[in-house]
Amino acid sequence: MRKTIFSAFAFLAVMTITSNVLVAQTDKADAEYDKNIALMRKDLRSDKKQFIALNMPLTDVEATKFWPVYDQYTAELSKVYDGRAALVKDYAANSKTLTDAAAADLIQKSLDNDTAITKLRQKYAPIIGTVLPGKKAALFFQLEKRLGLIMDLQIASEIPLVTQ
Repeated sequence: MRKTIFSAFAFLAVMTITSNVLVAQTDKADAEYDKNIALMRKDLRSDKKQFIALNMPLTDVEATKFWPVYDQYTAELSKVYDGRAALVKDYAANSKTLTDAAAADLIQKSLDNDTAITKLRQKYAPIIGTVLPGKKAALFFQLEKRLGLIMDLQIASEIPLVTQ
């Protein structure tokens, strides 16, 4: 239990740093921003994998089968999060001059991004279910979902609301 709580706090600390970099990007050149985000996301993926490893009691056989699938899932998820990062970047760059049409477009892109994440989880649920027993597969998706929610909450708390 202690390990889980410590891991969650460590992950949350990383997420706080992440969201501050995302919002602060309006003061930096795009190339610098993109470089920082790429480095940060690499670190975040590593921390996330460590968090999953600390909280998933896998046998050696399960681990041998699970981690390659996890890496494949993470690679695909990273592409979806590329879209989310682009949305945040677009909003940050245009928030002061946002038109109604642009706001509607951002809403649709955000919903499409959420749908892509759900579809990816649906794609991988049976795959994870073939390499892990049911309860461990469920635990993985619980951890994955909670980390996603923490990340979403942290990023959302740092992004200013649309003004009239």
